Amino acid sequence: MQKKLTITLDESIYEGLHEMIGRGKISQFIENLVRPYISGKFLDLAYSKMASEESREQTALEWCEGLIGDVSDEPR
Repeated sequence: MQKKLTITLDESIYEGLHEMIGRGKISQFIENLVRPYISGKFLDLAYSKMASEESREQTALEWCEGLIGDVSDEPR
């Protein structure tokens, strides 16, 4: 079920949406932008996509391993 929503935008933003997205497609464009923020399913999909990128995973692993010294038992 769809619901109607009225929003207020700056005129230049409104005109830009019409030029770039096209009339009749703005609602879907905004919905696609907002959906990841409110749906765990899409968040899971995004994490899966990120995990499949080997260079990103290597960078994340190096970053995590670099933190090991931060949690050592050394007194502060």
